[in-house]
Amino acid sequence: MTTEIRPFHVADTESVVGLWQAAGLTRPWNNPYQDINRKLTVQPELFLVAEEDGELVGTVMAGYDGHRGWLYYLASDPHRRGEGIGARLVHEAEDRLLAMGCPKVQLMVRPGNDDVPGFYQALGYEPFEVWATGKRLIAD
Repeated sequence: MTTEIRPFHVADTESVVGLWQAAGLTRPWNNPYQDINRKLTVQPELFLVAEEDGELVGTVMAGYDGHRGWLYYLASDPHRRGEGIGARLVHEAEDRLLAMGCPKVQLMVRPGNDDVPGFYQALGYEPFEVWATGKRLIAD
């Protein structure tokens, strides 16, 4: 079986949201459909999916603001973890960010997601201490 990494298509929406739910990425305060619609208006070429034999098995949303790149919604099918799908998505997102001149990529891991730091460290990501804060401008 060959896993293809490609840009998101609108027809992928339900499969993407289902995967995010299965992977535990959705939160009540973030409407995943709104997140998809918003991403499609800003650097949609950095919203990638992994597809294998017509089945969506992974996603990543990347963005570049001219200073730093960011990764969001990295997910792989929970039954397929450990097969390298997530790593391939990260590498593809990094390649696309680098092609845009992006010097550094960052991401956030929610507390309690204890399996994830080791995955990112194996890909060369280093933890650093920051105080992350945010302000919602539009309620979903």
